[in-house]
Amino acid sequence: MREKLTFISNGISLSGLLESPASHVKAYAIFAHCFTCGKDIAAATRISRALVAKGIAVLRFDFTGLGNSDGDFANTNFSSNLADLTAAADYLAKHYQAPQLLIGHSLGGAAVLAVANRIKSVNAVVAIAAPAKAEHVIKNFADSVDAIKRDGVATVKLGLREFSIQKQFIDDVNANSQHHFGLNGKALLILHSPVDTVVSINEAEKIYSSVKHPKSFISLDKADHLLSNKADAEYAATVISSWADKYLHTDTDDVADDITNDISDDATDDAAEKTITENGSLVVTEKDHNFTLNVSSDSHFWLADEPLAVGGQNLGPDPYEHLLAALGTCTVMTMRMYAKHKKLAITDISVSLSHSKNYHQDCKNCDEQDGHVELISRKIKIVGDISDEQRQRLLAIADKCPVHKTLHSKLVVETTAE
Repeated sequence: MREKLTFISNGISLSGLLESPASHVKAYAIFAHCFTCGKDIAAATRISRALVAKGIAVLRFDFTGLGNSDGDFANTNFSSNLADLTAAADYLAKHYQAPQLLIGHSLGGAAVLAVANRIKSVNAVVAIAAPAKAEHVIKNFADSVDAIKRDGVATVKLGLREFSIQKQFIDDVNANSQHHFGLNGKALLILHSPVDTVVSINEAEKIYSSVKHPKSFISLDKADHLLSNKADAEYAATVISSWADKYLHTDTDDVADDITNDISDDATDDAAEKTITENGSLVVTEKDHNFTLNVSSDSHFWLADEPLAVGGQNLGPDPYEHLLAALGTCTVMTMRMYAKHKKLAITDISVSLSHSKNYHQDCKNCDEQDGHVELISRKIKIVGDISDEQRQRLLAIADKCPVHKTLHSKLVVETTAE
């Protein structure tokens, strides 16, 4: 659903476009476009629509003096961009729902970083191909800086258009660049391409090192600065949506607690399985052409390795540790969901796991009497004021976690060559 709208910033009417899912809206986001661009630039359009498909409503708008918004661009600056973003957030809060997610592209990325703490409802910030400081934008018209400082204004060509840049713009971005931003606990996702020729990936490194966790970085591989390739923009949207889910508060966050207490345990088991959703695909590549491997998912990157004793560098978990981690984490998530639904007084759940190969005579539940069986030992510690019956029910729920079911199903691994 697309809705054209206007709102006021510093007495000036700004033009916006709100795109929303046809049904339930998980959360609202604001997209800030790049320097001298507009709300309809391809990257903004594609990322917004991909997020809408994943349940996130996105407001994108033209900054003052650009696109269909009123005002004179020559009189604007970085500070006016921040005011425009604040006005957009106020408009959403008044007429729809306060935004929880800010997304900024290029200078828009610097803007959302600078304004995030002013908007209390924001839980997560995304900077795409963004400079660490606003003054970086001056390189776009570096040849005209002397003339601007001398004459107070100059006409510069940016892309296919000409813009009047005043000295106040330069002074303003320089002043804003002196301020160190801190996100005060808000989560940050940085997306940047290593081959970006407009804003170097070194800028992403500066941003990343300047803020505290929670923070994540995802490489956009071969994308250009404007994400002009549709696949790059859609990939960015997929990453943003997957990452942001952890930080967006929705009406369905406590869905288990809202289920009536008289439903059956089987129904609860089904709900638990649906809650632990399947992730996207993984890609594994060699790092040192020995045992150290790069592992990347839609929104995370880590290393896998082997211990020093077998020739690895021990820089990450080995394959079986990954397998145990999958079962262990899924077990705790499923048990915790059940405990929340049943309102059990559980203060902590922990799982310890180990893997071994045992002969069948040591396996009580095995049909065959020779050969060996793979054995995963899972010990679960439940801390809380619950009855023995409730404790046993929780242990039974552990066997219903999706990864446990996968390991016990008729699993087929299909291998093809690329």
